[in-house]
Amino acid sequence: MRRVLALQHHGCETLGVIADELQRVGIGWSYCSGAEQRCACVSVSDAHGLIVLGGPFSVHHRDRYPFIENEMRMIRQALNLGKPVLGICLGSQMLAAVLGAGVWAAPSPEIGWLPVRLEESARSDRLFHDLPTSFVTCVWHGDIFDLPAGAVSLARSDLTTCQAYRYGANAYGLLFHLEMKREMVAACVNAFEPRLRQVGVDPRHCVAEARDYLTALGPVASTVFGRWAELVLSQ
Repeated sequence: MRRVLALQHHGCETLGVIADELQRVGIGWSYCSGAEQRCACVSVSDAHGLIVLGGPFSVHHRDRYPFIENEMRMIRQALNLGKPVLGICLGSQMLAAVLGAGVWAAPSPEIGWLPVRLEESARSDRLFHDLPTSFVTCVWHGDIFDLPAGAVSLARSDLTTCQAYRYGANAYGLLFHLEMKREMVAACVNAFEPRLRQVGVDPRHCVAEARDYLTALGPVASTVFGRWAELVLSQ
């Protein structure tokens, strides 16, 4: 069985819809927390793909969280081996940093259910072709990044010029949270409620709006992550 390795940074930030699509095509997965000692010994060469999930950190916190450097090493290894890579939120920032792009704090956090617009380049992209040109998804980040050299920008929002990108044939970074499910939204809101209130976001709205948007978002998420799973199968 083909298996992918998922680097997880908080219990509430799981694979979500990604897991559904991996399971549908018979791909297994295992979580590894960067803070775990065993993760430092894990070799990406034993996996058929690498997923780096979100978390309440920054790529600039490497002095406080040494495991971030180790995870960036794993991303480099996966890229060098030609493995499919998928970075979500923090994962997309780490991938961008590995590729030499600047990552910095946004003028203000971008949090909520917000519209994301696909770029013209997405029309011919393996994951995003034939999808609606705009959709509302969960956006939840404080850091943003430059488009890495050699990468292709795939999506933007009103506040962020690069919300998704592709590097090479099979490495993708998604700043937005297309993988979210209702129970994940509730768990993340519960875990990070003080931070939400600090930046002026009503946690109740995040949960209530999930009911409004996830039904329409479901086919988009299933399509994107189903196609990424096909990348893994093609290795």
